[in-house]
Amino acid sequence: MTATTTAPVAAAPETRPGGHRRSDRLRGWATRAPLLPALIFMIAVTQLPFVATLVISFFDWNSLYPDAREFAGFANYGEVLGDSDLRRSVWTTILLTVAVVLVSLVLGLLLALLLDRRFRGRGIVRTLLIAPFLVVPVAAALLWKHVLYNPEYGLFNGLLQYVGGPQPDWISDTPLLAVQAALVWQWTPFMMLILLAGLQSRDQEQIEAARVDGASDWQIFRHLTLPHLRRYLELGALLGSIYIVQNFDAVFTITSGGLGTANLPYTVYQTFYQAHENGLASAAGVLVVIGSIVIATFALRVVSSLFREEASRA
Repeated sequence: MTATTTAPVAAAPETRPGGHRRSDRLRGWATRAPLLPALIFMIAVTQLPFVATLVISFFDWNSLYPDAREFAGFANYGEVLGDSDLRRSVWTTILLTVAVVLVSLVLGLLLALLLDRRFRGRGIVRTLLIAPFLVVPVAAALLWKHVLYNPEYGLFNGLLQYVGGPQPDWISDTPLLAVQAALVWQWTPFMMLILLAGLQSRDQEQIEAARVDGASDWQIFRHLTLPHLRRYLELGALLGSIYIVQNFDAVFTITSGGLGTANLPYTVYQTFYQAHENGLASAAGVLVVIGSIVIATFALRVVSSLFREEASRA
């Protein structure tokens, strides 16, 4: 009978899942720590003022009578939504936004198709076409008001006088169109850049195969280019709408909100600075922010889908 001896087995080191989770959390916080100052600054600059505006919107508060301030609940929102001037400004904002965005998209698409071709001096032309978007909005509005629209020394009337045409007062005769034209001039380069990026991300092999099969330029544009640009068109429309809905500079500078051009931001400005109704102006401002957030949500979804499509191609 033989005795068997077994060698002692070394005990496995004890694992502590909690320790691993704690180290992962510390590593995550160490990675995010450099971003905390920027996050705190963003919250202080953007979110705290909005929270203050939201609180003020629930008060009946006229700055001329600060001691008569009292809590009003949702009464300011009801008054804002029932105000005839506000309803007119909502309609004006819709007309302004739709016209500017659609015309800017069409012109931006035409310019993007032009710049997608190779020709001598393309870089210079691209720089000149981008320039209007880089002009300060107030400066652009002043340029259109005094250099182009002025009935006495404006460029438009000067050209019409040269050919023997009429001498209209552009701002008085077509006030909303005057504001729209200035915004289209400024936002067409932005649309052009977005759509040009979309054109340069096309599958060139697919286009060459279509040419070999005898497809014309119009057929390639209709069946290949336009479906590919759908997401980019949506992105340009959404981003442009976010800005135009909140635009104040052109309306204030060119027409001072008169002649039926007062949009939502200008109406908020009138309520706050001229009527001194802090509560009503804050309620209207909150509604504008909510509308902008809704549009921005759709824009973020479009951007996410574009990133997913580009990742799937890579």
